[in-house]
Amino acid sequence: NSEFTVSERGTPIPGKAFTFRAFPSRLAIYDDMSVDLVTLANNHVYDFGRDAFYDMLDAFDEKGLPHIGAGRNLEEAKKAYYYKAPSGQTIAFVNASRAEKWGIDTPGATADEGGILLCYDTAEFVDAIKTAKENSDYVIAIVHWGTELSHTLEQVQISTAREYIDAGADMIVGGHAHTLQGIDFYNGKPIIYNLGDFIFNDCDEMTAMYQFILTPEGEFKYYFKVGRQANQYTDFLDGEERAELVHQVESWSPNIQILEDGEIVQK
Repeated sequence: NSEFTVSERGTPIPGKAFTFRAFPSRLAIYDDMSVDLVTLANNHVYDFGRDAFYDMLDAFDEKGLPHIGAGRNLEEAKKAYYYKAPSGQTIAFVNASRAEKWGIDTPGATADEGGILLCYDTAEFVDAIKTAKENSDYVIAIVHWGTELSHTLEQVQISTAREYIDAGADMIVGGHAHTLQGIDFYNGKPIIYNLGDFIFNDCDEMTAMYQFILTPEGEFKYYFKVGRQANQYTDFLDGEERAELVHQVESWSPNIQILEDGEIVQK
């Protein structure tokens, strides 16, 4: 999740508490991090206005770094990224946001205007998932949602996650809350409600990395690697710290268990 616009132009949106921007040259960091795909459906890619937003799309295109969840029009914002696994299976990634609750500063893409894929009304995202499923073996839906700094789920996260799985998604991965939230399974498909921050400013906080393994036979295993971000560095936890955080996540997730190696299993 690339939570800033990329441009040398624009001015901050008036009245917005936090606005984030990076110079295009800073995208070299994604090379250092071995990033293969960027999600852009979030509440900060439009922080410096329309020109900066389009500059961001151009910067990613010029770099050749695939991105989903935003575009120059709705068709582009809904477009999936398709990854061909070495075993031959195709995995599709789609991305949408419903993060802003007190006025929407980040516009949704329309037929002829740029923006992000919004999912307050789920119809367009459901359509994106269905289209992706028609062209792939598996669909991963990445959603920007939830209440910031809260472990408590919104009811809409639960209901729409199930709607997306019913539409064809094989797993749901959430972000935006800046903290960990629970994990669930629905019809055998995992829902990772919020992973927290991988790297965000100079915060000192618990976080996690989600890993899934797909076998050549089409079987999945899911892993939850708990960690901590501190001093602008993120690393995995072990020992008592890890056990305590695993216990917390399990307490928010009554239907799952996290095993010693991090595997998530359904109770």
